Amino acid sequence: MDPLAMFTVFLALGANLGHRSANLARARKQLSQVVHIEACSSIYETEPWGVQNQPMFLNQVLKARTHLAPEALLDAVKQIERDMGRIFGEVRYGPRIIDIDILAYDQLVYQSSRLSIPHARLHERAFVLVPLADIDPDWVHPQYGMNVLQMLAQVDASGVYPYLAKS
Repeated sequence: MDPLAMFTVFLALGANLGHRSANLARARKQLSQVVHIEACSSIYETEPWGVQNQPMFLNQVLKARTHLAPEALLDAVKQIERDMGRIFGEVRYGPRIIDIDILAYDQLVYQSSRLSIPHARLHERAFVLVPLADIDPDWVHPQYGMNVLQMLAQVDASGVYPYLAKS
């Protein structure tokens, strides 16, 4: 990879422990140290996916530019999660203070033991597709050939609600 090149990435943020909206804000601030954030979706409150008996999540998607290679970006994301207090090795899909996933990296299709790009379940998760549609509804999945709106039309988005912060 060209070390001077900038790549467009989409990152999904999720939190369901602690002050959820503050956790998303802190993650955005820390991410801005390693990527240039170009757009932020609205925040959505979503029903848990995977493990059902847990608090509701707040979810958001960011569009950003980075010079980091995919594995280096993953390392940076995992470090931010650790810095924010995420404990790894917990129940898969269980409650967490912050979750940051790399959804896409330009039109790259990439697979390693640690990382799949695009995210392997991006096309089936309304809690990712709804906020992604806010910022880039025309983005086309490089493996499925469908844009965000077409993928969104194939999932049940009834558990994704606009988040209205309580004052």
